[in-house]
Amino acid sequence: MNMTWTSIQPILIPVIVVGGLGMAFGVLLAWFAKKFAIKFDPAIEKIESVLPGVNCGACGFPGCSALAEAIVRGDAPIDSCPVGGTRTWQEIGRVLGKEVSVRETRKAVLICQGGNEVATTQAIYRGVADCRAATVYGVSFKACHYGCLGLGSCQRICPFEAIRMDETTGLPVIIGSRCTGCGRCVKECPRSVLTLLPARDLVVVACTSPDTARSVKAVCRKGCIKCQLCVKVCPVKAISFPDGKIRIDRKICTLCGLCVDKCPTGCIVRNIRNSVPAEASSSVPVPAVPVEVEEPMR
Repeated sequence: MNMTWTSIQPILIPVIVVGGLGMAFGVLLAWFAKKFAIKFDPAIEKIESVLPGVNCGACGFPGCSALAEAIVRGDAPIDSCPVGGTRTWQEIGRVLGKEVSVRETRKAVLICQGGNEVATTQAIYRGVADCRAATVYGVSFKACHYGCLGLGSCQRICPFEAIRMDETTGLPVIIGSRCTGCGRCVKECPRSVLTLLPARDLVVVACTSPDTARSVKAVCRKGCIKCQLCVKVCPVKAISFPDGKIRIDRKICTLCGLCVDKCPTGCIVRNIRNSVPAEASSSVPVPAVPVEVEEPMR
């Protein structure tokens, strides 16, 4: 077939124009990509690989990626991740070439023993099974206005399934081996009966009520009645009563247990961490603060 310029011109010119435009746009896009490229610090990827990757938000950032970026930028300290603990902090320090000051790992502790058969219930609650919802109007179906409501909000908020509700007492039980110390349950609790304490054996005042002895006795059998026997019996002066509440200086406390034995209501208890099973120490009775030992979560 004899093809002439006149015959191929209608096809060739559009092809050349389209090809030229494609080439021009390609060059332009390449220039934009290079000009506005986001520089990615490889340290971010390394730190993210070190972090637990659970995206629990306990660090205050939306997820582990955001925390990794913040650490590299210097907007968050190396030990921002409470879940990772010391090993993770040290790994991050190695990535950044910085020294990490090791601090104690903390875990959640329940500081109330006002469960069923111990604390007085003055009404039947039929509302939403949520502790915050139950405190919206400032009323309480439990006679004690400071004790655990037992509606399980802490159990539901825990991203590590480290809390279960005891059917007998109606109180949350912390599973020590699963608790990462993220603090989600502490923030969720409207009564502040959950707190983070060093992950080691401790003596704890398991009552937050500031009420007088008479008021406390009227609503709970295991509340602090401010008798201060613990203050008097402590041989190392680790216990004080500065502002109407019993305070224990854990830097001084020797865990002798005299305060536990003398407390007439039993509101001072030993909190035994999962690192030391109860049966491992003959001098330590069964912990009154609900802490369980369980196989680590896989």
